[in-house]
Amino acid sequence: MNLLNFIVWNPSLTTVFGLRWYSLCWMLGLVLAYLLVRQLYRQQKLSDTLFDPLFIYCFVGILVGARLGHCLFYEPDYFLSSGTHLVEMVLPIRFLSEGGWKFTGYEGLASHGGTLGLMLALWLYVRKTKVPLWQVLDNIAIATPVTACFIRLGNLMNSEIIGKVTDVPWAFIFERVDSAPRHPGQLYEAIAYALLFFIGWAIYRRHQEKVGTGFFFGLCLTYIFVARFLIEYTKEVQEAFEASLPLDMGQILSIPFIIIGIVCMVRAKNKKKKHVQ
Repeated sequence: MNLLNFIVWNPSLTTVFGLRWYSLCWMLGLVLAYLLVRQLYRQQKLSDTLFDPLFIYCFVGILVGARLGHCLFYEPDYFLSSGTHLVEMVLPIRFLSEGGWKFTGYEGLASHGGTLGLMLALWLYVRKTKVPLWQVLDNIAIATPVTACFIRLGNLMNSEIIGKVTDVPWAFIFERVDSAPRHPGQLYEAIAYALLFFIGWAIYRRHQEKVGTGFFFGLCLTYIFVARFLIEYTKEVQEAFEASLPLDMGQILSIPFIIIGIVCMVRAKNKKKKHVQ
């Protein structure tokens, strides 16, 4: 195997301004989603007073859900083992064995947890604003793939969630990890999510009447988690306990979301049929 045939990957973790690439990707993804949903609200004649609190609900829901999802799904033995570890679950710090603590940022965030947190946040938002739930879910679903794409690009810049060893010509050598050529699983997901955004936006431009039926929400869940399920086959397991499972944790957690997505699309189709009749 000639290592010169592969892409050597070892970028700086920070930008020239000292900001971590991962943080920048998160911010870009959220800002772009914010602008897209604001445009959708205005096209649908929903007032800015209804839109303004939406970003806060989404930001808090995604961050809290993603953090708790990682801690509870992937490292429960660590984070539930002591009071100090429970604090580390909530605060972006790590307590040192010799005493004291250091700021680490939130080093573990799980997309499945982020999705659950977002759904709960949107339910609370709908209760407060009385905007129709399915309209909110569809609008968020149209913009979500943009954020998901940038988050995975952030993972790529961090050289995390790496793929299995391979000899495909586009393999990456993540020097921060080892010298083996591996599948760039993060890039696979980022490309898949970018494609979903363009598909969803094209459908929206032609069929704006689908907003509010749950179609876009169902499409987003089904596409993202089917893609996640399949791409997991190219990834290394993130935690040791996954090695003994027939499916890894990412795949197991994807199945309920795929089912929910399919149900939502079937519901949207049936609702359209009844409307036509």
